[in-house]
Amino acid sequence: MSRSSKGRPPSRAASSNKGRTTPSSVKGRPTSSAKGRAAPPPAKRRLPIALIAGILLAIGLVVVIVITMGTGSDDGPLEVGTPTVTGDSLPVFTTTTNDPAIGLPMPEVVGADFDGTPVSITRDGRAKVILLVAHWCSVCQQEVPIIVDWLPDADIPDNVDLYAVSTGVDRSRTNYPPSAWLEDEGWTLPVVMDDDARTVANAFGLPAYPYFVFVNSEGNVVTRLTGGITAEDLGTLVTGLAEA
Repeated sequence: MSRSSKGRPPSRAASSNKGRTTPSSVKGRPTSSAKGRAAPPPAKRRLPIALIAGILLAIGLVVVIVITMGTGSDDGPLEVGTPTVTGDSLPVFTTTTNDPAIGLPMPEVVGADFDGTPVSITRDGRAKVILLVAHWCSVCQQEVPIIVDWLPDADIPDNVDLYAVSTGVDRSRTNYPPSAWLEDEGWTLPVVMDDDARTVANAFGLPAYPYFVFVNSEGNVVTRLTGGITAEDLGTLVTGLAEA
């Protein structure tokens, strides 16, 4: 007489299948004892509603950040541009003594200001002063008011134009956004927005902020300077451009 199988566990061969998990291998889920009957499939696990909502919220926040970063709001000014630079880049500025950029043609820039108005800095037969600033730079914050105060009474030759380039924009740093900073300071000269890669700054060989590039009417570099300068020195340099 054969022994009853009651109470004996299923054989090893019946409870495993190489390469996948069968219902019998799931803890607490018994197999069917009837020959030929398949065990019920495992219930599908569902993520908690709160977890799903949290994931969707996180994705939404990332999308908003990517869309708005560096672009400003729909109704407000832009902060980072998409300028186009043509021509050879200037070597990185290191010293005023034997500066290798002196006499080289400046790179040309086609971009826009904070309102999206096109602004170009090109070799158009006019001398230029190009000031590159970053909103978080403490020396820039001191220099911009000096220039603003100097402009009304400045003896600027008719063939000399002044520009600013807003670069190094970082919303995580102080004095952001640059558009509000320059507006609050009363800056009225044309501004070109650089991009996140600092394409304009790199093309002009920027080593630090603030950074001045003086260009004669032929479009060639005459002088480059870093750091703050006095209104008197700026006036002398600007006047000299008319004769350079």
